[in-house]
Formats: sequence, structure tokens, C-alpha cells
Amino acid sequence: MSTPQPSPQHCPTPRELDDLQLLTTGALAPLTAFNEPGSVVTVDLPAEIAAAESVELVDPEGLPLATLSPATGAVTALTHAQFGPFRRLHLSPAEVREQHAGRTVVPVTDALTEAELDELRALGPVLLLAFAGHGTSRLSSVALVRATLAACDLLDDAAVVVVPLAAHGDPEADHDLGVQVAATYAAGDPVHALADTDGPYPETIAAIVERDLPAPEDQGLVLFFTGLSGSGKSTLAQALMDRVLEQGHRTVTSLDGDVVRRNLSAGLTFSKADRETNIRRIGWVAAEISRHGGLAVCSPIAPFDETRKQVRTMVEEAGGAFFLVHVATPLEECERRDRKGLYAKARRGEIPEFTGISSPYEEPEDAAVRVDTTGRTIEAALDDVIEALAESGHLDLRTAPVVEQEGAR
Repeated sequence: MSTPQPSPQHCPTPRELDDLQLLTTGALAPLTAFNEPGSVVTVDLPAEIAAAESVELVDPEGLPLATLSPATGAVTALTHAQFGPFRRLHLSPAEVREQHAGRTVVPVTDALTEAELDELRALGPVLLLAFAGHGTSRLSSVALVRATLAACDLLDDAAVVVVPLAAHGDPEADHDLGVQVAATYAAGDPVHALADTDGPYPETIAAIVERDLPAPEDQGLVLFFTGLSGSGKSTLAQALMDRVLEQGHRTVTSLDGDVVRRNLSAGLTFSKADRETNIRRIGWVAAEISRHGGLAVCSPIAPFDETRKQVRTMVEEAGGAFFLVHVATPLEECERRDRKGLYAKARRGEIPEFTGISSPYEEPEDAAVRVDTTGRTIEAALDDVIEALAESGHLDLRTAPVVEQEGAR
């Protein structure tokens, strides 16, 4: 008698995890499964497990949340997420009916202004549904809930429930989902759509918004230099870091391609798959640095556009700014320099899949600045980057550092 094989596991994306929670709690009713025809509520399985009879969906920590039938998209809950900010406020529609029946249900996707609070005061008891799913609000999910709780404190009779309603890139479909979810939670009670009135925030809410959406100069920042081997990207990145440190306003973390490969990505080859893994690892670390307001400088070759875009997404979802510098020194000049002898080895076939020779470099179309170092000093090329950074508002290195000499007054 053969032993049953365990179901393969899959960790969904943040958006898919939000959808999974709503499906398993009944918040998307009458929608009950992933991948129904015409629905934006989808899950994308790796090809190697897409034909499995059953797939176990797990959270990023490996906790099994549900089983999925790839053939039908049906999900069966195993448990719910145990941790996360404001988890106690994640109620199902059934729990809301038990605890908050009779209130006017108000979907909330942004911090509430003073005018919107006045609008709510006229409604009597209200239930604020904070739609804090992936990509729905311009605020982070935590900040949206904090701002909604602050608004609750300013109302006479209000309660807050968190609903992880995610955005799917289709505004019309997402609007319809929001209407559907609000109606499911209301269960016959009135639903009120806010007039989206501009105006000032109350002081407590303004402080939350300001902290979550800092000015560009206060935002975490990832400077990402990409270009061919020998283009000058690492030299430019180092020169820029020196300028940052000389100015003394910010600390900086270097994620240089060669250094990362020795420490973070030891054991990876230079195959396309491993190179992409290396860039994603750099991106994840850089995004975490930016999440806490830090400055990270990265200088890998990063030849593939899709992987660079994945890094941009990681950084922006962490609340940081992504500043892409394309060091566009032509292949002929890079090969002429060939300080490490890598191009010569690649031409002899000793290095397989070498970028620019036997593997492509996809030039970015979304770079913030493009720099060619051919026939230029590093200082001149660096000026291009510094000017672009100053124009973006993220970092102004044009002012020379102030050095106080002994005896100077």
C-alpha cells in the first residue's frame, strides 16, 4: 500500500493572500473561488504544481492557511493568519453582524479629512471598514488603520473593522469588488460612500499621514546603478557614497555586486535564473533598508528589465523611493577597458552567459538618469547623477560639506 504524497506548497503574493482571507471568510460572496471566469481574484501557481490535485497555500512563514484545488480554484480554510498589526480588527462578515449590527457601514480607503468627519457625524452610529489590502490605499495598511482609529476617536459612536481588500490593477473591477464587500459586511444595514472631500486633516490624523508619507528628502531611498561590466557603475556608486558620507547628513549601505555575491549570494552561478535570484536578494535587502528610512546604494549588472522592475516594486511597497541610474557606457568601451580580463575570457568561451557577449543586456527605459562614462572623468559623470537626484528632491549633494578647522570662527 503506497503512502499518500503530501500536497505541494505555495506561498501566494501579498495580493493573493488578501484575496484568500476574503474568500475564506465569505467577504467576497457570492464569489467563492480563485480564477472564476471574468474575475480579477486570481492566483498564479508555478507551472510545476499547477496540475496537482491539491495545493497547500502557506503564509511567508510557512503556516498552512488553506488548500486549493487548481482545477476549480476552490479553497478550503485550514486556519487564519495568527499575527500582524491590528489582527484583532480583522473580523469576518458573520462576526460583524454579531458585534456591530445596525450601524451605517462606511468604506474607508484614505485618511479622513475634517469635512468627511462632519459628514460622518450626521449618520449616527457608523462602522468604518478600513480597506487596508495590498495597493488599495496610498497609505500603508498600518497607517490607514491608525488614521481610521484616530478618526473613530473623534466621532461620537463609531467602530473600526479592517478588511484586506486588495487592488488588482483594474479600477472598475476593484470598485465593484469594494461595493460588493461593503454590502456583504452591511448585511442589509445602510452603506454610505464618502464624498471624498478635500481639505485639512485633524491634527492627530495629519501626524499619521505625515509620518507615513514623508517628503522626498526624508524618504528611504535606493540608488540602483545598472550597466555592463566595466561601465563604471561601481566606481560611480562608490564616488556617490563618498559624497554622501562627506556631507554627513545620512548613513549609507553599499550593496555592490561583487561584494554581495561573496556574502549574500555565495554558491549562485551566473546562469540567468541565479543572476535573477541574486538581484532579487539585493532588492529585498535594499527594500528593508528603505523601509526604515535608510539609504542603500546598489551596483549590480542587473541585465534583465523584469528583475529590475521587481526590485522597484519591492522598494516602493516598502515605502521607499527607487532611483535607477543607467550607466550606459557602450560595450566597445567596456570591452576596451576590461580591467578584470572578463571580456577576453568570455570571447574565448571560458565564461558562459556573459552579459553583453553571450547573454543580453536589456537597456532600461525607466531610468531616472542615463550616464555614459566614455571619455569623461568620474567627477563629471557623477555630476549628472547628483543633478538628477537634486531635481527629484530625494537627495541634494550639490552643497559642499562644511569642514570646521581648528581656530576657525
